[in-house]
Amino acid sequence: MLTTNQAVRMTATRHSKERMDAYEAVFSALAHPVRRRILVTLNFEGGSMTAGEIAEMFEQAWPTTTRHIQVLESAGLLHHERDGRNRIYHLDRRRLELVRDWLAWFSKKPY
Repeated sequence: MLTTNQAVRMTATRHSKERMDAYEAVFSALAHPVRRRILVTLNFEGGSMTAGEIAEMFEQAWPTTTRHIQVLESAGLLHHERDGRNRIYHLDRRRLELVRDWLAWFSKKPY
């Protein structure tokens, strides 16, 4: 049986690992310029666009664009809903708070 302290440490470790995995997913998704462009465009288009509208932004093949969208969605930066035959992608600004939080570490003085 675990003591309370052991349970708290295990929970904190699990949450830390989940947070580190989230950072990794978000920063990996942001590493590619096409994915950053998708996010910026979505932001300036009000946060939502159809898959076709996103694809029109690029000269690359549709499967390449689809892979970029899937990476962003896997990282939690986008989510979609279906409207008939269309997929409408929405920017998840809350997930981008991870980037702000991570960068905030550099504004603090190290001990």
